[in-house]
Amino acid sequence: MINWLNSIFSFNDSNDQTNRAVKLNNDFMRHEAKIGGQLFGEVSRNRRREFFCLDSHTWIWHEEWLDQNGQNHIQTTRYEVRTDGIVKAQDGQTQYQKVGDEELRRLIKAIKMYETRVYQEIYQPILQS
Repeated sequence: MINWLNSIFSFNDSNDQTNRAVKLNNDFMRHEAKIGGQLFGEVSRNRRREFFCLDSHTWIWHEEWLDQNGQNHIQTTRYEVRTDGIVKAQDGQTQYQKVGDEELRRLIKAIKMYETRVYQEIYQPILQS
């Protein structure tokens, strides 16, 4: 037990500390993405949906699913917040297009829901302990 605790709380060198911090950050991001993917209902067993904040100006909506023929489909939308508005690119495109008014309203609603749920389900319990 003591060795396990030491492995969590003590760092032998800065590389270990950096690796643990990166892993912890990635774990939190995956958990946030899962919560974000559930904002608009249950995700069926043949589908994976994620919605998350990648960094201070980027939001990702990602879906993967199998159709009735077993064919895998993937769709990723990357939203970037810029000084002149919000733009998006889908499925690896490098050309960004401005987000329309209706999509912008839905995105803002999703972001607010995301922030509330992620705080309530992940960070509030940590802060209260």
